[in-house]
Amino acid sequence: MKISSLHKLAVLIAGAALAAGIAADAVAQDAQTNASPGGAAMQPATPPAAAASQTKAQRKAAQKEARKEARAKRNAELKQLEDSGYSPGRDDPHYPQDLQNAQKKAGIGLGASQ
Repeated sequence: MKISSLHKLAVLIAGAALAAGIAADAVAQDAQTNASPGGAAMQPATPPAAAASQTKAQRKAAQKEARKEARAKRNAELKQLEDSGYSPGRDDPHYPQDLQNAQKKAGIGLGASQ
């Protein structure tokens, strides 16, 4: 059985009409589900990417704050050691003992075992 080109054209047109009808129904259904009772379209929810970027920004801010706190703690400890007689900038042949003496005097690092 041979299919004529007119028959092929008719099937092609029918298929295109069917596809266009399905697409129109999908668009109408999508518009209906996004409409609120007042007739205005609903706002879409915040996309996950935006929420993730906010979380990333919050994490970065928290990490920055943690680094600032650690730096302040380290500088305060160094200041205590310097006030207790330790001089980090000089070439000291008694280095470990001088640092340990300053730590004992300042009360820093007593919990660490050597």
